[in-house]
Amino acid sequence: MRLRRLAIPALLGLGVLAHVSSAGAQEQLGYAENHYTPAERGSRWFALDSVDLRGNGRLALGLVNDYSFRSLVKYGPDGSTRASIVKDQYVAHLGGAVFLGDRVRVGFNVPLQLYANGRDTVINGITHRGADSSVAVGDVRISSDVRLFGEHTDGATMAAGAELFVPSGSLSAYTGDSRPRVLPRLLFAGRVSSFVYAAKLGVMIRGREEEFGDGQIGSALVGGVSAGLSLMDDALIIGPEVFGSTVLSNGRAFDTQTTPVEGLLGAHLDLGHSLRVGLGGGTLLSRGYGAPIARGLLSFEWVPGDAKPETKAEPTKDRDGDGVPDCEDACGFVPGVKTASSETNGCPADTDLDGVPDNVDACATVPGIRTPDARTNGCPADADDDGVPDVEDTCPRQPGKRTDSPRTSGCPDLDNDGIIDIHDACPDVPGVANTDRKKNGCPASTDRDNDGINDDVDACPDEAGKADPDPKKNGCPKAFLKGGSIEITEQVKFKTGSAELDGKASDELLGAVKAVLESHPDIKKLRVEGHTDNKGEAANNKRLSQQRAETVAKWLTEHGIDKARLSSAGFGSEKPIDSNDTDPGRTNNRRVEFHVEQGSAK
Repeated sequence: MRLRRLAIPALLGLGVLAHVSSAGAQEQLGYAENHYTPAERGSRWFALDSVDLRGNGRLALGLVNDYSFRSLVKYGPDGSTRASIVKDQYVAHLGGAVFLGDRVRVGFNVPLQLYANGRDTVINGITHRGADSSVAVGDVRISSDVRLFGEHTDGATMAAGAELFVPSGSLSAYTGDSRPRVLPRLLFAGRVSSFVYAAKLGVMIRGREEEFGDGQIGSALVGGVSAGLSLMDDALIIGPEVFGSTVLSNGRAFDTQTTPVEGLLGAHLDLGHSLRVGLGGGTLLSRGYGAPIARGLLSFEWVPGDAKPETKAEPTKDRDGDGVPDCEDACGFVPGVKTASSETNGCPADTDLDGVPDNVDACATVPGIRTPDARTNGCPADADDDGVPDVEDTCPRQPGKRTDSPRTSGCPDLDNDGIIDIHDACPDVPGVANTDRKKNGCPASTDRDNDGINDDVDACPDEAGKADPDPKKNGCPKAFLKGGSIEITEQVKFKTGSAELDGKASDELLGAVKAVLESHPDIKKLRVEGHTDNKGEAANNKRLSQQRAETVAKWLTEHGIDKARLSSAGFGSEKPIDSNDTDPGRTNNRRVEFHVEQGSAK
């Protein structure tokens, strides 16, 4: 009886440990989880945009310090916090914007995570690693907007534009997606007396579509609103902001976990000398992934020429100090010289006296003509002397020949194949058009790897191999390095129900894997994986897959591969690549895979 009492708790404990081990067997990569991105520099809000696009060459620079607490959290059924995948996170956003023609703005934002921490968390049997605490760059944002109507002092102003997020962030730090994101957007803003407001609406087009915990990563509807007061002669703007998003993928729109919504109260104060400081704080309004329990924001900006809104230029005001009043100055933000022409009055000098000011003259020292193209404005009529006037020349700096197509006229085409050199992948050899840029202008049939099999039917055009009736194997070697794996075109054969290799074919195949390892000493660690179909007991399948992986690793070791470069793992039927309902599918699932764990090939 006493032994029975001791055995029951022990067995229960082993069961719990087995469950935990199984739950932690699968892991998921991170993503750009912080849904806050700063407004463009020069805005009087933290998340929304005041749509002030004044200036021609005006520059704004700024730093936004963003601290968030518990932005990626696992909640219990009762709403309590169970674990924080991302707990504390401090990101410094360095950005800038340049304004052109009183209508266009181009901006950038570089997020730099200086500190983060988090805890490994299991959700639905998948382990999500806590945030990497090391310094990490986020996804760099590049944006552009154009004002559609209204001025920044009007009751309503609207602009349209887009944001591009370059995949420069870190998956382990949850600062990047590893894929580009694009956000087309509409921006609204206005003021009535001392009341100011702003709104934003867009769609984030995301390159990743997958489940994450209880939520979903995918394309999302993005929006926000703000309202407040302009005080102290427009030096201070204070008011609340609400912003959020909801994932549109997989029918998860407006679910709690896929709809982070956040509110904050902020203030921006102009200090004079083009300096501005902002302070804000807020919390989540819905418990969506990416919305923190608390957020604090502190910004510093340099915004020249933006201390107060202007309704009309005063006759005596001269912002650039060139002696030409703003109401007469065609270049109000750039010092120039007084002229009799309203188009050049107050603009920089015209060195070549062609009537085109130097600041917009593409050939400032050579007299030319005015054109609407910034690349040729102020340049001679035919800068490259190819007989095609610059206004008709698609390549005005490269001598070419006239064609009937405005897309190619004036451009060089050395091989005379009708594809201009700048688009021709084989500019010295006549070829044919191809939608693939690497083949455009090249001969119809090419063989990059010189294996005697043309690229258009070669399944491995960059790896020399032999002809094969199977189009998926044609031109491929038995084993080759691709991305983070050593791919094999055949299966490693074992005797039925055994871990013993079957036949000479497996020796030849493993010999090809060995050759790849010998030719790539930069692969420091290779994991040999065994997989089975779902026939039989799961425990036996997993044990057999482990034994088969060990057999393959042992074969490689016995044939000269350093044991330290190899590891083995058996997954049984846990990771099928095909259906287990058919014989061909089960055959595909009984396989050995080779994955690079360490090395430059990873």
